[in-house]
Amino acid sequence: MPQASLDTLRSAIASGTPHPIYLLYGDNDFLKEEVLRAAVPALADEATREFNVDIVRGGDTDAGALSQALDALPVFAARRVVVIRDAPSLSRNARAVLDRYAANPARGTVLILVAPRGWKRDAGFAAEAVAVEAGALSEREMIEWVGREAGVLGTSIEANAATALTLAAGSDLALAASELRKLTDFAGDSPITVAHVEAVVGAIPGKAAGDLVDLVCARDGRGAAALAPVVLRQPKASAVGIVLSLAAHMLGIGEVLRERARRTPARQVEGALYSMMSEARSVPVGRPWKDAVATMVRAASQWDRPGVNRALCILSDTDSALKNTGVSTEEQVLATAFLAMCARTRAAA
Repeated sequence: MPQASLDTLRSAIASGTPHPIYLLYGDNDFLKEEVLRAAVPALADEATREFNVDIVRGGDTDAGALSQALDALPVFAARRVVVIRDAPSLSRNARAVLDRYAANPARGTVLILVAPRGWKRDAGFAAEAVAVEAGALSEREMIEWVGREAGVLGTSIEANAATALTLAAGSDLALAASELRKLTDFAGDSPITVAHVEAVVGAIPGKAAGDLVDLVCARDGRGAAALAPVVLRQPKASAVGIVLSLAAHMLGIGEVLRERARRTPARQVEGALYSMMSEARSVPVGRPWKDAVATMVRAASQWDRPGVNRALCILSDTDSALKNTGVSTEEQVLATAFLAMCARTRAAA
């Protein structure tokens, strides 16, 4: 199954030279929907869209209906577009229709298969399709996306403001899009500035949850404790979310220590971290994986195995304490945990 990036797919759609079949997969549902919103109007003429666009759901589509959609010819247009949401849920008979079609796709049809969040790639599914992963964006990619989206909304955003919004929203594109629409209305005809972001979103550059996690991983407990109240005021920030993100990072640091003890090459260590996060998707990392891996590798020299195990025990107790509303404030609970985690025992000193 050939692989392509989202940018390659967007370019193919914009230039009118798409591949006959695409498979959209990955955990970023917002990006998948964004691609579909752009693809359908770009590939199907508005005047004949009613006759040349079929959007179905795999589990609700039988073999006959799928065959009819795929075998139909364009009506007064150059091409048709068929979108199958939740494509892996197609029945066995419908899957047979898809396999038959994929072996000899129609020149005048673009078929877009969409896999749900959490679906693991199956080499036998739609092997002829060009696979495009919609995953979490890195900080740089988020900033670029914010700039593009501002243009779509008919405005512009200064580089520092795009960074501030990205720090506030993290990898949550839906939140970033919502806040960007508010900022567009607030700024009016002016470019969006950092002052606008701080006024509307409440974001403070350099004061996001990722910065807090980095401080704890660097064993700066005092710095993390001081930053906690500021971070908790940011959009969508939560004490439990921070604890879960830290647990994921500590597990990653433990993995780095294990691999280094085996004298594993640095590149393979990073690969082991990506595999670990892929297999444990139920543990939220809280930031783009690339940024998390960089922190885990950089901070591992500050820790030993007993320190990691102790930190994980403290995080488990902290998670329980946060769910007990009768205890201290969230800021106090987190501050106590950070100071305890980052304290160096004599053995670790």
